[in-house]
Amino acid sequence: MPKMDANNALIVFQDKKIRRVVHNSEWYFSVVDVVAVLTDSADARNYWKVLKHRLMNEGSNETVTKCNQLKLPAEDGKLRETDCANTETLFRLIQSIPSPKAEPFKQWLAQVGYERVQEIQNPELAQARMKELYKTKGYSNEWIEKRVRGIAIRQELTDEWNKRGLKEDREYAILTNEIIKIRRNCPTPP
Repeated sequence: MPKMDANNALIVFQDKKIRRVVHNSEWYFSVVDVVAVLTDSADARNYWKVLKHRLMNEGSNETVTKCNQLKLPAEDGKLRETDCANTETLFRLIQSIPSPKAEPFKQWLAQVGYERVQEIQNPELAQARMKELYKTKGYSNEWIEKRVRGIAIRQELTDEWNKRGLKEDREYAILTNEIIKIRRNCPTPP
């Protein structure tokens, strides 16, 4: 199963790194890195170039055009424009790569999709999954419970702000900053 490393903006699959970046509030992954992992190609860039042309010839233009050129760190440390795909597009590309390594990706995606459907039917499962993720990251049970309560309180607060007509992210930011200022100035209870 892939491991995520939010600090380094990498996903690691079978000990190989895949660069990623947040764009329009969602993760985008380096297509060349995914191709390299799945194909063990000596020239993943060329493999991707050939695959792009094949997909376009087959009428899968939409998948290719949904790839964006985003700046990611290259081997020399400089930011370079790289073809990147969001999760949905990446899944479509994985299906186009004939590789036995694609199967673990597909199984992982199927499992994640199944879990999300279950969570829609029973939202408590999502909360249990979140708690388990925090535990695996080493957070204490006390910290996790505070986090869960904080999320619930924040949701109640934003629901109330919505009822009172708040519409813009800027307004939310201003109110959130005021709350933080108040919390900083309040003495910690014994």
